[in-house]
Amino acid sequence: MLQSGIRRYLKHGTLPQLRVFEASARLGSLTRAAEELHIAQPTASVQIKKLTDTVGLPLFEQVGRRVYLTDAGQRLYAGCNDVFRALSALEEALNGMRAMESGHLRLAVCSTGKYFAPRMLGAFIQRYPGVEASLEIHNRKSLIDRLASNEDDLYLFASPLHREDVVTQALLPNPLVIFARDDHPLASARNISFERIATEPFLMREPGSGTRLLAIALFEQRGLTPRISMELSDDEAIKEAILAGLGVSIMSRFTLGLEPKPQRLVCLDVEGFPLENHWHIAYPVGKQLSPTARAFMDFARLEANGLVMEEMRGARPLPASQEKIGV
Repeated sequence: MLQSGIRRYLKHGTLPQLRVFEASARLGSLTRAAEELHIAQPTASVQIKKLTDTVGLPLFEQVGRRVYLTDAGQRLYAGCNDVFRALSALEEALNGMRAMESGHLRLAVCSTGKYFAPRMLGAFIQRYPGVEASLEIHNRKSLIDRLASNEDDLYLFASPLHREDVVTQALLPNPLVIFARDDHPLASARNISFERIATEPFLMREPGSGTRLLAIALFEQRGLTPRISMELSDDEAIKEAILAGLGVSIMSRFTLGLEPKPQRLVCLDVEGFPLENHWHIAYPVGKQLSPTARAFMDFARLEANGLVMEEMRGARPLPASQEKIGV
């Protein structure tokens, strides 16, 4: 154990003692050290005595009217300076983190988040170039497991986690739409009923997916059952299945990405769509968020929203109707 060799120093207030010792050794006088530190001389004497007892060896010796460092005192003085330099370097690094000049951010997002999280994170790094960031992309189950193990700083979910041990905050709009291929018979239709959609072959995300939970809740709210033609493990696979003409699917609008001209995928004009939904940022209850993590949350709430939504509007207009869905 690293601390076992310095256990005796951890039992007492060693830093104040070292502070008095360093000044006394540097100035060659306990009286002058007390004056510099603005403490009473008896207080300084007590600190030196406590440090001597902790070390177990005499630190000063008096020859005539002068006070000298013993061999142990000289060793301690050199080590004392090393300790103060290490603490100064640590404080400088922490000040950099407080001022957002440095720091590290570990962000984990659900699979749909890969369509915009890198851009949002990139914009954050442009604002704070001294920050080192990492991005993990997982399905909802893996994301929950990582959160339970406290492996990252922040987690981004496509829907909130209703758990007492997790803090969740709505972050960005995450509208849900129904995708089809651009030559689908319903591609040009208007005000399509959801009952009509229920008759179409439906492409569903795998069990445990947040998008699947939302889709199933939507069908259940209307007393309908989807005609599931295929279950797929990620949004890219569902997009390819739609492009292959295998059915329609409910997915996040972000699935189209932020490209100006999405190819061959269209958002059907279905009554009640797009559904109003939000991305949620989450972290375990009791987690002490770093200044970097808090800065990212503030950035995402205040600025990334406008950045992402502006690019989405440039990609392709959405139908005007909206409806909330509760899960």
